Amino acid sequence: MIDDRLVRDLLRDQHPDLADQDVRFAATGWDNQLWRLGDALAVRLPHATERGSSLLVKEHRWLPLLAPRLPLPVPTPVRIGRPSARFPHHWTVVTWVPGDPADRAPISDRGAADAVAGFLRALHREAPADAPTSLNRGGPLGPLTPEFDGVLRAADLGTSAGDVRQVWRDAVAAPRWGGPPVWLHGDLHPANVVVSDGALAGVIDFGELCAGDPATDLAAAWLLLPAGADARFFDAYGAADEAVVRRARGWALLRAAVLIAVGDAGERGLAGGKPTWGPAGRRALDRVLAAASGS
Repeated sequence: MIDDRLVRDLLRDQHPDLADQDVRFAATGWDNQLWRLGDALAVRLPHATERGSSLLVKEHRWLPLLAPRLPLPVPTPVRIGRPSARFPHHWTVVTWVPGDPADRAPISDRGAADAVAGFLRALHREAPADAPTSLNRGGPLGPLTPEFDGVLRAADLGTSAGDVRQVWRDAVAAPRWGGPPVWLHGDLHPANVVVSDGALAGVIDFGELCAGDPATDLAAAWLLLPAGADARFFDAYGAADEAVVRRARGWALLRAAVLIAVGDAGERGLAGGKPTWGPAGRRALDRVLAAASGS
């Protein structure tokens, strides 16, 4: 069990200069728990699987190199904790990014299209040869069709399912990315950005950071932004041809279906479910289908 006493004991063992700051619970994410540390820092600890530990190690390796060029606040790792008798996984101390997750406080500021596009232009630079890769992000969509079908069944989209499958088939059929792999956030959905007064205030949770096709992240046009903001977003991004946009719609469908399925599980009180994800996913799905139909 992770509690404030454990967090403080870990700090005293490995980073005693930080241990006297106030420790308080902040949130439980998919892989990690987040604890505030004073006003400017946070402690992230895996709460479910060893996977969370490996994602934190990856963030600690790469995010400090990327953060200085990014135009929005991100949780930059400043310390790493090693596995010990007290806690058998890696953990990190990161900068705190204030704001409310967008699954709870949706982005309403139209200027957010420029903010998201600017962030992704800065991030989407050619990645080095030793950058991490992913089996289910940054690559072609075709091999993910079985996953998509499974998520679609779990999401129970009713009469929308036929339109969703048609847009997915178009995304799969789009020409593949022919450029070099670029840095990707890999998981840009509403729970992984924070909002202040309707405006985008920061991007969090870089656990899926990898290199690949920028279309994976460009799904943010529909996952994060208000209805009708996608055209402005792609104009501001400035480097997305028709094939990239088609693939981005596919990525948005996959992520929206996951949000809906996890939200439905939360409504039923199932483990791992998050009720706030469902409405965010349904809004995103409506935006993708409207864009694909030209309405």
